[in-house]
Amino acid sequence: MKFGVVIFPGSNCDEDIIHVLQNVMGQDVVRLWHKDHDLQGADFIVLPGGFSFGDYLRSGAIARFSPIMQEVIQFAAKGGKVLGICNGFQILAEAGLVPGALLHNKTRKFICRNIYLKPQTTNSLVTRGIEPERALKIPIAHGEGNYFADADVLKEINDNDQVLFRYCDEAGNITDDANPNGSLENIAGVCNKDRNVFGFMPHPERASEALVGNQDGLAIFESIIALANA
Repeated sequence: MKFGVVIFPGSNCDEDIIHVLQNVMGQDVVRLWHKDHDLQGADFIVLPGGFSFGDYLRSGAIARFSPIMQEVIQFAAKGGKVLGICNGFQILAEAGLVPGALLHNKTRKFICRNIYLKPQTTNSLVTRGIEPERALKIPIAHGEGNYFADADVLKEINDNDQVLFRYCDEAGNITDDANPNGSLENIAGVCNKDRNVFGFMPHPERASEALVGNQDGLAIFESIIALANA
């Protein structure tokens, strides 16, 4: 599978995700500059983490209007697979490609630490290959990761099984104490109705090698690659 990683001014996790996809997972990866209009034949688009355009206005609010997003939106509309991680998730939300919004953390502070998250559905490319009761230890690093949706949207995404992950404790318990940023219902990630656009706040690319002491993030990438190639 060929992955295209979009790079915006201020992206700072692009090389991390490229390294994991290319060198750890053995996939073909191309770099896509935010002003491009050519997705270079990529089968799967990734919007990486970082601080696109300095997080001015709102995180992802300016990047959402980068020229390449026209192509990403059209790609997604045709069923193309798109993943947004952290700032990439914020960009997807700003573009209306996934439901909800990412608000300032409840503490109003930037949070950078390991958390635990638990898959909430087996009906998605990013979670189907993960043991449902497994709590993954994955880092977060964000100031605006507080997931919000109005009551109607929240009911819809629950009814449609669109919640990908929820924050939990080490034992897999979904509790208020395990919620790092105030996200509604501990939601850490969601997908769109058509189940081809995925967004979440934690950074699995930072937990995918023995060298960094944590390989829990590999479960997400293995799920994506195994099922996409099936």
